[in-house]
Amino acid sequence: MTSAHNIIIGIDAGTSVIKAVAFDLSGRQLATASARNRYATGDDGSATQSLVQTWIDCASALRGLGEKVTDLAARTAAVAVTGQGDGTWLVGRDNRPTADAWLWLDARAAPTVISLASGDRNRARFEATGTGLNTCQQGAQLAHMDRLMPDLLDRAEVALHCKDWLYLNLTGVRATDPSEASFTFGNFRTRQYDDVVIDALGLGHRRSLLPEIIDGTEISHPLTVEAAEACGLLAGTPVCLGYVDMVMTALGAGVRSGGLNAACSTIGSTGVHMRAKSVSNVHLNREGTGYVIALPIPDIVTQVQTNMGSTINIDWILGIASSLMADAGKSVSHAELIARIDGWFADSKRGSVLYHPYISEAGERGPFVNANARAGFTGLSTRHGFPDLIRSVVEGLGLATRDCYAAMGETPEELRVTGGATRSNALRRSLSAAVGAPIRQSLREETGAAGVAMMAAVAVGIYPTMDDCIADWVTPFLGETEKPDSAEAERFDRLFAAYADIRTAIAPAWDKLAAATNTQPDSA
Repeated sequence: MTSAHNIIIGIDAGTSVIKAVAFDLSGRQLATASARNRYATGDDGSATQSLVQTWIDCASALRGLGEKVTDLAARTAAVAVTGQGDGTWLVGRDNRPTADAWLWLDARAAPTVISLASGDRNRARFEATGTGLNTCQQGAQLAHMDRLMPDLLDRAEVALHCKDWLYLNLTGVRATDPSEASFTFGNFRTRQYDDVVIDALGLGHRRSLLPEIIDGTEISHPLTVEAAEACGLLAGTPVCLGYVDMVMTALGAGVRSGGLNAACSTIGSTGVHMRAKSVSNVHLNREGTGYVIALPIPDIVTQVQTNMGSTINIDWILGIASSLMADAGKSVSHAELIARIDGWFADSKRGSVLYHPYISEAGERGPFVNANARAGFTGLSTRHGFPDLIRSVVEGLGLATRDCYAAMGETPEELRVTGGATRSNALRRSLSAAVGAPIRQSLREETGAAGVAMMAAVAVGIYPTMDDCIADWVTPFLGETEKPDSAEAERFDRLFAAYADIRTAIAPAWDKLAAATNTQPDSA
């Protein structure tokens, strides 16, 4: 690497968009380019994506970045790639796909998950991985394929994830990273595959499908001639395989800074709540839910709980308002309604209305798993108006966040937040009061790409350790500390006690409601 090599490219291949982002060596974002990512869904619960098209779209995003950054190819010190987690990307002879990828959204493995989760070896699997079994995961999907579609696996030579597939196209190397390998098939303590886990999934005879595990902060491979031509970069440029996108986003947003572990919540369509911990401090809950995912820092992992419905709850209630206003002859955009949330919140009463934000039709997965869980208001009376409903929905997201952190042990001492919704003062105040911790907003635009670019910065020797990199790339991009209001924190303590009681008591009613909804009338 010479002084002319002053750019690191971070690739973040999400479910719907692939982004390529250029950073200077101190972490300042220079430019970004993106390509839409496409996937197909089916009535059978399938959610699939073309491997070939995903690589084409990634190369397109990189070429687009080259159009925005002068001499990008000559200036690039390294490229790093992360992407959507879970899912199954099967590759066979000559590194060609054998089928479309099963995404994390794919629900076809549900019957196999139910069977495996009730097995006598599932708790041992959970103790090793720290991760609850669900249909998102490659382990569950491979087990389902092995039972019902063995020909899919017979044709494959390796089972990859999204970022692994892109890394293969960039470097010609079949590999995965310690984070996805350990939470799916391994042990978070060793960051290696674990026979207990593989056998619990019934996949011992398919172990040859599991790729080599490499750590992108220590190992890189050169960009191939073919990939360089496709992407508009120089052959031989070091390429680093990042960890899964969830932890790259948390790393870029401040889940650790100043050598200290913290917590980070990404508030998007779904909610992702993570705590950085030393391995010895991981708390595995009785319910067997959540994830433990390695960070690219020795002996440090993230413990994770994810809830299916976060800002989609806000979208839902604003959609009702928009529809009613349209019926009254007044058209209003979603953005205009979003801008009014803080005002409605200020006009509302600190009342006794609780909202459980389980609006997703997939139910809930964190900190409990129930496909039949549904949203609901509790405590409504005639004195409540629309602003009070808005407040309860926003506060419900705060209470759901607390519920997730409570499942991981003690509540965090400080919470870092990212995601567009965190621009709302009302939401940040609710999150802070609900968790009972100071809050700092990440000011970064592309936290996932930044997180994976940081791995490359360490790999090529720009920084000796990840904590040294964090000092430049993360800490200066954290907003001012916002402390929780003590009276509000006390109120949220009382609200959370009721929230938890209702969530536990109502579960049987969800199942009955689902059964009643699914009952088909007898034909005449």
